[in-house]
Amino acid sequence: QVQLVESGGGLVQAGGSLTLSCAVSGRTTYTMGWFRQAPGKEREFVVGISWSGSSRDYADSVKGRFTISRENAKNAVYLQMNSLKPEDSAVYYCAAGWGTSPRVANYVYWGQGTQVTVSS
Repeated sequence: QVQLVESGGGLVQAGGSLTLSCAVSGRTTYTMGWFRQAPGKEREFVVGISWSGSSRDYADSVKGRFTISRENAKNAVYLQMNSLKPEDSAVYYCAAGWGTSPRVANYVYWGQGTQVTVSS
């Protein structure tokens, strides 16, 4: 059974930065993704990365500000978030699955989420 544990969330001022981490137990050959869900809104795709790291796909809303990376040797995936905006406030979830396209991969394993709050 795969387990995903997110960490690194918190409160930050607009314009600030945070780095989220996702610790993955078990195999690492998954496509990995970050999603987020704000209160009253549906969960949305933020960014995904193929198992090799060669393919990355970002939501338009975070392009140029967020960077996903992975270290398979450490069973970890990271999300570097810069120039944060209040609208980035949400619970961020790490997910693992299969698929050649990180955006539409079949994500079957999910973490519990970590809260990110950006104050204006």
